[in-house]
Amino acid sequence: MPIKIPNNLPAYQTLTDENIFVMSEERAVAQDIRPLRILLLNLMPTKIVTETQFSRLLGNTPLQVELELMHTASYQARHTSESHLASFYKTFAEVRDNYYDGMVITGAPVELMEFEEVAYWQELTRIMEWSKTHVHSTLHICWGAQAGLYYHFGIQKRRLPEKISGVFEHKVDHVRSILFRGFDDVFLMPHSRNTTVAREDVEARRELKILASSPQAGLACVSTARGKQIFVMGHAEYDPLTLLAEYERDEKAGLHPKIPLNYFPDNDPTKPPCVRWRGHAHLLFANWLNYFVYQSTPYELCSIACEPQPARLPEDGHGTDPELG
Repeated sequence: MPIKIPNNLPAYQTLTDENIFVMSEERAVAQDIRPLRILLLNLMPTKIVTETQFSRLLGNTPLQVELELMHTASYQARHTSESHLASFYKTFAEVRDNYYDGMVITGAPVELMEFEEVAYWQELTRIMEWSKTHVHSTLHICWGAQAGLYYHFGIQKRRLPEKISGVFEHKVDHVRSILFRGFDDVFLMPHSRNTTVAREDVEARRELKILASSPQAGLACVSTARGKQIFVMGHAEYDPLTLLAEYERDEKAGLHPKIPLNYFPDNDPTKPPCVRWRGHAHLLFANWLNYFVYQSTPYELCSIACEPQPARLPEDGHGTDPELG
């Protein structure tokens, strides 16, 4: 099934050219189906690139998705035109009375700042608090994951000695995780960040479960029971050339970045990057939409307000609930 997005959103033509099924608004309204309502809070400065990346993953499943885009009102993006924001994006004030099956909170290039120093932090905390009663399952990405863990559970990020950049091997820690159902024993995911969340800090919170991790990149995914809140530290959504663009940007800025690991063949930046994470990226988002949104969301979305909040896990830390993460 397709993803429903505005006909003239730049992502529409891009995804159509990639043979991903997108549905026009006119065709969608003619169907007698309640699509999944997904809200994308786009915190990235390159909003068109990011909205296309997530539309690609959300649109490649058997489920019909209606995607809404939101940006912060307390900070004006400098790399996206006013006309694009006005045409395709809403603010929190415009959506706060709505209910959503799922929400994605993207990363943001502000990780070296303290959370409270970020211009839109107060607005973001209001959105994250609102999500507890207005969104069935929220997926937090990279800095968005760090921000969510800090706001909801008081877990502070830690600065790394040097930036993690590249494509890293991961394993599934929680073998019964349905979020990672169908994954290989080892899977790949890009990471690009200067900060991290320590395993011991997450393990100290009984409400949280570590689902997947990497020997080199650290934690990859953390979840509350039944996936009300899911925190993904990497960037499964990245395009083939995203890490290259970031590497060239950092080089131009005089930051002397290291070559992204396991990204270029033979770690040679003169060779085109090799994409090895795309399949698992699609499976990750398909599992999230299927198991944590479609199969458990109420038909009447306003019922989300009565859903239980994340609870402490059993004392052994493993749990027996097959719906855990």
